[in-house]
Amino acid sequence: MKNWAGNLDYASAEVRRPASVEELAAIVAGAGRVKALGSRHSFNRVGDTDGVHVLLDALPQTIELASDRQSVHVSGGVSYGTLCRSLEQSGVAIHNLASLPHISVAGAVQTGTHGSGVDNQSLAGAVQAINLVRPSGELVSLSRADGDEFLASVVGLGALGIVTGLELAVQPGFRMRQRVLENLPWDRALGNFQQLVSSAYSVSLFTDYAGDSISQVWLKALDTEQPLTELFGATAASDPRHPLPDMSAENCTLQLDEPGQWLDRLPHFRHEFTPSKGEELQSEFILPLEHGPAAIEAVRSLAGKLAPLLFVSEIRTGAADEFWLSPFYRQQSVALHFTWKPLQAEVEAVLPELEDLLRPFGARPHWGKLFSTAGHDWESLYPRFADFRSLASAHDPDGKFRNGLLDSILGVRAASAR
Repeated sequence: MKNWAGNLDYASAEVRRPASVEELAAIVAGAGRVKALGSRHSFNRVGDTDGVHVLLDALPQTIELASDRQSVHVSGGVSYGTLCRSLEQSGVAIHNLASLPHISVAGAVQTGTHGSGVDNQSLAGAVQAINLVRPSGELVSLSRADGDEFLASVVGLGALGIVTGLELAVQPGFRMRQRVLENLPWDRALGNFQQLVSSAYSVSLFTDYAGDSISQVWLKALDTEQPLTELFGATAASDPRHPLPDMSAENCTLQLDEPGQWLDRLPHFRHEFTPSKGEELQSEFILPLEHGPAAIEAVRSLAGKLAPLLFVSEIRTGAADEFWLSPFYRQQSVALHFTWKPLQAEVEAVLPELEDLLRPFGARPHWGKLFSTAGHDWESLYPRFADFRSLASAHDPDGKFRNGLLDSILGVRAASAR
């Protein structure tokens, strides 16, 4: 099996497709090593195993709105696109979406995936409860009332259990408009950065860091917000745009300030079309919002090396949360996302230099994307990191849910703990 981008061959010895949660629990209980796979929209080995891979697409795909219409319970393998269509039919919404709706709910939440907006938490921010299969096969449910166990488990990298379901907060459905502005001068962008990224409900900047201007600014505004046709020198595009200049905007969500429902504006790409380039690589680094301008200037100093490897880079923001391993843990953040051409050796060669530039700004790598495993002071980046490592060892003393990447992050367990 390969991942979504095709850059990774999984190492599993066996693949199982359980048809029920009970069957999944039995597989987990009997396996030496096991990991779950959802949409496989991951670019590193965080979801890999040399044991049994369980695919969650044959499990019952349920979406159940609570009677008070304040939350929805969804199976972990359901995609955001499927979830959102169901929610829209009931007149409710979730607070935000990632750039593409094809990803699975469980996988996105476990790795800290997010959309944009200075006041919008990552996708994990909607989680009110989580259902897990522990290494023994035990089924557990945790809610916000469970405190630390819950806060550790939501963005859990698959280290604390396999997610079978989540309860997400919902709100009344809302309408939005989307507008693309072009050619934003760098000096004005960085000189007015806080105002720029706060100019709409969700803001994304697309660039390759070369030249004197940012090529595109995507503004996703609530229908009650004032439309913007000019912003710090950037002007409105006259036609729909794709983030990549050589691609048709046909597979992108509607622009030109045409009103529509939240689920048809918050993602960049429509659910019915193949997103982005497909054959690509991705990295992302999340750091405190106040360091955004200085960090971006540092990245611009590498533009000569980065631009030839990039399809595009996207700059987004996000609100703070309390999940122990969330890249947004207790900090309003800016996220620097890199969509690379499928040149893995060249990308991996430049990543250490890029990470060295971003390290002084407290950059946290996205758990599901490419990053160097060496050189990160995880305990400094994540104040509850040691607590998470201890909890993972307590729940999984034999390392059933571990793999090489998790060992490099959490530390190789002592022989007596195996």
